[in-house]
Amino acid sequence: MGFIFIILIKMKKRGPVIGIIGLILVISSLSVMFSVFTASDITNRDDSSIPSMFEGMFNQVSDNIQITPGESGYFSYSTKSSNVPLLWGVQIIDYHDGDKLSVSISNIYGDDYGVFSQDGPIIFETLEITKSDTLNFEIQNHGSRIINVVVMLSEDPDNSGALSSPNSPFMNKILPLAISGILIILGIITLLIGVIVSLVDWKNIQNNKRNF
Repeated sequence: MGFIFIILIKMKKRGPVIGIIGLILVISSLSVMFSVFTASDITNRDDSSIPSMFEGMFNQVSDNIQITPGESGYFSYSTKSSNVPLLWGVQIIDYHDGDKLSVSISNIYGDDYGVFSQDGPIIFETLEITKSDTLNFEIQNHGSRIINVVVMLSEDPDNSGALSSPNSPFMNKILPLAISGILIILGIITLLIGVIVSLVDWKNIQNNKRNF
């Protein structure tokens, strides 16, 4: 392969060389992506939820909460630590365009932690927990159809084994997917550069032929 590249460069075929490198990057990215998600992960609808894909990353995950239009679903969580960040998320399992939620968080004393809007399949936010507390999540369905959601919570995720362990979902799935995303962006950019260089070289060759 390297020998072919050298020949192409000597023949002033810079564009094809750059384009081939970009194509290799794109193929490598897709290979990484498919290695992360096996065929069973892609075809099994039950594995499409974030908790299933990243099992062990959360301290607690709710059961499916079904919410009809205009109504609310509820979930409570008692924190185990204090002075740590709490990562929480809500996923619409069977998301469709037009689904919209609002998530209101308060504690048993009536303190308000805020109202968060969600118009995509998933939302993640972080709260700073100053003391052990019981948080109440009110999830209101502002869409026009019945939806199913799950609530995910992780206390002090930065210092948990979910991120540091070599066998954690972060190391096995999230990090490779991030690398795959970078590779595919670089590959597409390189491929486009190769096409542009090829067109410029072709134009120069045509101009040289006219001069002769």
